[in-house]
Order: sequence, then structure tokens, then C-alpha cells
Amino acid sequence: MATKKIHGCLVFCLCIVITWGRSALADPGPQTLWYNEPASQWEAAFPIGNGRLGAMVYGGVATETIQLNEDTFWAGGPHNNLNVGAKEALPEIRRLLSIGDYDAASKMAEKHITSQGAQGMPYQSAGVLNLEFSGHQNYTHYYRELDLENALTTTRYQIDDVKYQREVFSSFVDNVIIIHLTASEKNALNFSISLSHPDEMPVSVITKSASLLMQGTSIDHEGIKGQVKLANLVKIVKHDGQIEQSDQSLNITNASDVIIVASLATNFNNYKDINANALRKAENYLYMAEKKLTGVNKAYQSALQEHTQFYQEYFNRVSLNLGSNSFVKEPTDIRIKEFANRYDPSLVALYFQFGRYLLISSSQPGSQAANLQGIWNPHSTPPWDSKYTLNINFEMNYWPTEVTQLTELNEPYIRLVRELAESGREAAEKMYGARGWMAHHNTDIWRISGAIDWSWGSWPTSNAWLVEHLWQKYLYSGDETHLKSIYPIMKGACEFFEDFLVLDEKTGWLIVSPSMSPENPAPVTGQKIAAGVTLDNQLLFDLFSHSIRAAKILNLDNSSIQKWQGIIDKLPPMQIGKYHQLQEWLQDWDDPEDHHRHVSHLYGLYPSNLISPIRTPELFNAAKVSLEQRGDPSTGWSMNWKINLWARLLNGNRALKLIKDQIQLVKATSGEAGGTYPNMFDAHPPFQIDGNFGFTSGVVEMLIQSHDGSIHLLPALPEVWPAGEVKGLVARGGFIVDIKWQNGEVNYLKVTSRLGGNLRLRTYAPLPKEQGFKTTIATGSNSNPFYELPKDKPFIKHTNKNLPTLSLDNSFLSEINTKAGQSYIWGQ
Repeated sequence: MATKKIHGCLVFCLCIVITWGRSALADPGPQTLWYNEPASQWEAAFPIGNGRLGAMVYGGVATETIQLNEDTFWAGGPHNNLNVGAKEALPEIRRLLSIGDYDAASKMAEKHITSQGAQGMPYQSAGVLNLEFSGHQNYTHYYRELDLENALTTTRYQIDDVKYQREVFSSFVDNVIIIHLTASEKNALNFSISLSHPDEMPVSVITKSASLLMQGTSIDHEGIKGQVKLANLVKIVKHDGQIEQSDQSLNITNASDVIIVASLATNFNNYKDINANALRKAENYLYMAEKKLTGVNKAYQSALQEHTQFYQEYFNRVSLNLGSNSFVKEPTDIRIKEFANRYDPSLVALYFQFGRYLLISSSQPGSQAANLQGIWNPHSTPPWDSKYTLNINFEMNYWPTEVTQLTELNEPYIRLVRELAESGREAAEKMYGARGWMAHHNTDIWRISGAIDWSWGSWPTSNAWLVEHLWQKYLYSGDETHLKSIYPIMKGACEFFEDFLVLDEKTGWLIVSPSMSPENPAPVTGQKIAAGVTLDNQLLFDLFSHSIRAAKILNLDNSSIQKWQGIIDKLPPMQIGKYHQLQEWLQDWDDPEDHHRHVSHLYGLYPSNLISPIRTPELFNAAKVSLEQRGDPSTGWSMNWKINLWARLLNGNRALKLIKDQIQLVKATSGEAGGTYPNMFDAHPPFQIDGNFGFTSGVVEMLIQSHDGSIHLLPALPEVWPAGEVKGLVARGGFIVDIKWQNGEVNYLKVTSRLGGNLRLRTYAPLPKEQGFKTTIATGSNSNPFYELPKDKPFIKHTNKNLPTLSLDNSFLSEINTKAGQSYIWGQ
């Protein structure tokens, strides 16, 4: 009997050794970022988040750093930043623009439109949780990973014969950050815990029993007093050792299993109300989590499982397989470094899913919307204040939501727009004497609607871009309740431009003046300020067109419909310039050597659908010329926008080139060369999260498009992705699409119809055989109302040059009338 016990023990120990050996040798799954050394910089640490609480986990050994964020901890307090001098100055600024005095117009706008005070408040770090371990300098078998399938980060290492493991996650269920530390031997965990804050922000730290409390108030900024109070509460809720207190730290000795909970909260209720009790909120979160974690023997596993199940309800909706090879066994930073020089398709799939992971982790119903850095920021005054940049970057954050089945995550975006529509009514009336609502190119948690950043300030068209995303949500969902709820926001944006548009006497067009093509100085004038720019014209065409469609669906505002159509008829058309480029400005000012990061005039190609190879082939060519002239290498977010644009141009190989330009390792935090940091964060540089989200949406556009009258399958597939599989992508009209392909052609297709209606499919090769139903050859326009095409305005051409057009005449177009709730399968 004793022999059997010894044998069983040896087998058990051997299993532990084998398991540890596999971990140490790194055999990660395809959805794992992993590294064989701790993070040496913030951009190499792992991001975790639950929408409200974020953390960056370094995976240190002797010192573990966990940098913390709470999504409402911003500088300043409730305010707006309007420059009421704009109303009186507006006629003169417009006159100066009409006579071509752009220098004087710019100076006047900087003084009378841009805020002379606050330029927006910064999003702040909520502090750092420090763990200091005794005697952990010499270690072996180091491994750390971020498991995207479970939203969990794990660090493992060995010192002598003792194996240490640390798991950290930001619980979606319990609304706290949970840290679990274990050692393979008794009494082997000896460490201290402390809290600190960057940039010497005044905070107080006290210890009590097994907890630490750091409290502070957000900083004053640009004349606005800091009023957001932070409570950062950390407690050891379970342990098998001893705890000793010092003035500002806790010391844990002789332990082998420790659970730490970090609970953070502020006094923020909403952008107008900061009267909550921060400490009480943090204590309540902590109390509920502690109660669960100390309840039963497997309480930690239960809490982790609940967190994972909640997360996977989002994450598991979409999968992507582009093939794999042995490179998956290499650390992720090495794969990023070598990606452009070799074939590593599974890294693209990982990057794609990393974007979805970041969005799930930084935008949840009830949280703040993902800002310029999601929820992850280590500074009190971060780059660009981590604000919401509204001239593409904020909208770009939410490009993946509908197409990758994350529609619920739009709630914070919609709430921000709804609140900005409230504060923006004050801007419309006091700055421009207009009805409705408006905002300029930036806002923050206080929903400022005034202009900021001096010469960058005079762009009044963010409202049109913001509501376009709200309309697109309807096209994917068919939810008329949603449409009815957002219609007043759409109408309010229309009302502003009813009053703000001005007649250009030279052309007879209604133009937006003053404005700019963000954020590009015109090559001829050297100034950003301009009038009648292409982006504005495209945005207003969409705004009024989609508001008309919404009004008809809801049977509202017949008089407004007629008025809005009259405005559409008088908007400037798109123009093809002397270089056969799509003009960026009203005048033919484009410089083919201009490599500015913004390509705002290509909004009509993506994310809009005003430019099409079928309907507007010459504009399609002109957009391609503009994109070629602007060049590929740029800042990170710009390259990821270009992935989407080249996909819309149906050029998968060029889109892949941009993917290679993006997946290049960046270590520095300055300069203009974009790429990817070691932890897969997008490098502007510095870090901007919009690039990660733009990458995800770009891969979708390469695999499926649904904007041009049909669902186009594999529209921009690169030659080096001959086989693959994607499940769960969403097309307009509520169609969920699964595709397998071989030799570049679809060999299996499953479409699930949520709403019913006509399903029209475009492919470059015949589809496999239908299973139990028949399709027909599609002709004419698509009867599905969610595929109604824009009524194209005639364009103007200023060159005699003609380029060959891209023909889709040889593609295959089939359709079937579907029933809601049913699936349709082609192939086996």
C-alpha cells in the first residue's frame, strides 16, 4: 500500500513537472500573446480591462508593476469651453475666405473661434500597484502570456525548486481587478504591496488591517479646477501567511496562496454631476468581491470562470483562421519584428482578435467610451490628453463593432454622442447663432463642444460623422427602436447645417465655411482653414440622405425631407483634379507629393459608400490615385485606415502591404514612423488605440463587404491567403456569415438571416452547391431596403486623362429571399 502511495505521488509530481515544463517551453494557443522576459516598458506590458477598470501588467519578477486606470478619472470638472466671440466674427472670417485671404482668416479664427481658455481635459492614470518580492533576482523558466480567449494574463517563473505563478484579470462580473499569486512550496511567498502615483500627483496613502487606500483629486488644468476624487482601495482578501503593516505598505510573509483585490472608483456620476462618494463606491465593489472570493474552497476559480464566461459571450462570436506554422512557437515580439520578412498568417489573425479583445476590454455598456488610448494610460497629462478626437480617431475606435458582432459595445459611443448633442446645442447657439447641435474636432469626459488647438479648431462637422455611425448600427440591426431613439440627434445635426451652410457666390453651392480638411494644411495656402472641403461635402451628403431615409422609415417630418433634399441638391459635388486625383479641397490644390497622415477626402470610399467601382468608376480611380500619391508608410492609425481603403479598392495585395507596414516593431515613443509596439499596441507613435481597431475592421473589409448593393465575399483576398476560414462576421441587413475558402475561392458558405429579406451575394467564382434551396441570378437593384444605394451626384472632372476602370462584369451575382432565423448553406 505504501508503495502505491509513493508511486501515485511520483506520478502526480511528474505531472506537475511536465505541465510546468510545457509552460516554460511555451506552447501557447493561437489566441495568445507570450514573451520570455518581463516588460521593460509600458508598451510591452499586458492590457487588461472590464470597460471601467484597466491595468497594465508588466510581469516583473523581483518587482511587479500593475499600472491602474479608472475610466472616469479625468482632470478638471464640469464645464464647456465656448468662444462666444465666434458669432460676431463669423461673417468677416467667411468674407476673408471668399477673397482668398487665408492667413488673415486663420488668425481671426484662432482668436474668435478657438477657445481662449481650456483646450480639453486629460485622462489620468489612477496610480500604480507595486509588488516587491524578496530574493527573486535569479530566476529561470520565465514565461508570461496574455490569453485572449480568457481575458487573463499569467506570469510564471522558477527560483531554485520553487515555481511561482501570478494571474491577473479585470473582472467583468465583479468590477474589480483580481490578482492571484501562488508558489509550489509552503512559506515561499514573501513580498510587500504599495500604491503610488506618477508625476508626483498629490495623494494620500493609508494602511488598515489587510488593505491599502490611496485617495486623491484630479489635477487642475488650463484654468479648470480638478474636481474628480479618486479612491484606490487594495486589499488582501485571502492568504495563508502573515501580514504586517507599515506606514504605506503591507508585508506578506510565509505564504503560498494569496488573492489581492483592487477596487477603484471616483465621485463621477455623469458629465454634469460629480457628487458621488468615491470611497463608498470602491468599498461596495470590494465588499461584494471579497464576499465571493472567501465564500467556498474554489471561490477564485469560480470568480475567474464567471469573468471568462462573460467575456467569451462577446469574444467567441467571431473566429479567424488564415493558416499557421512554427512561428507561433516564438515570442510575440519576435514575430512582430520578423513579420514583414516572412509568412506568418496566424499573426494577422492574432492581431485581428487583439483588436476585438481591446474593444471588449475598454468599452462596455455603462462605461465611458474608449478614448484615444482605450482606458490605458500611465500619465497625468498623456499625449493629446487621451481625449476623443472626432475627426476620425474616435469613430475609428468603433469600426469593428457591427462587423465583428460587438454591437452592444456601441452603448458608450451612443451615450457620448447623445450627451455631446446636449452640450453642443449651446455651442451651436452661442458660437454660431444656429439651431440644432454641433461640436468641433475634439471632446472629453465633460463633453466640451468648443473649438481647441488653435489653427486646428475651425472644423464644425464632427456631428455629421458621429451620427453616421449611429445610422450604420441601424443598417446592421434593423432595430427601429434604436433608429427612433437616435433620430432627434440626426435631425439636430441637420438643423445646425440648415442654419450654418452659406452660399458660395462663385459656384452657387452651399458650403461649410469656415472649415478644414483635417488636419492637413492646404499646399497652396499653407493654412488649414478652408471652405467647402470634400470631406464636409461627403459627410453632409450622408447626413441629409440618411436623415431623409430615417424620417421616411419612421414616418416623420415630411417638410424636413423636402428641405433636406433641396440642400443635398446644392452641395458641392466630388471633383477629379488635374492629377486625376480626387480633390481634397473645393479648389484643385492637391500636391501629389503631399504625404500627410490624414486622407479625409477618402471618407467617401471608406467608411462611407459614395465611391464605387460599379456606380462611380472614375471617382473610384481618382480615389485610388489620391491614395497612391499619399503613400503607404505613415503614422500607425493612418496605415490602418489605408488597409480599409485598399480593401475597398479591391486590392488585397496592397492591403496586405499596409498590414506589413503596420506590423513592424517599434520601440521608441517618438517620431513619425508608425508600427506596432512589443505588446501589439498600435504606435502612432506614441500609442493610439484607434490603429488597433482600424486593423481589425480592415481585415474584415478584405474578407467581406456589404456596402455596394450586395454581400461581396472575399473581395480583397491577398494571394498569400489561399485558404482559410472565418466565422461570425456580420453584413448589413443582419446577415451572419461563415466562410471557408480554398485556392482563393469559397468552398463553404453559411449565412444566417436575422431579419429575413433578399440576400444578394457577389463572388469572383461560382459558389458551391446550395443545400436544400435554390438561388437565382441577380439582376437590377437589390430589393432589400438595407442595401439601398446612395443617389450619386454627378461629379466634375478637371482633366482629360482617362484611366482604365476596374470591371466586375465577370463576377457572379446570385440571390435568394431569406426568412428570419433561418440559415442557408452552400457546400459541405
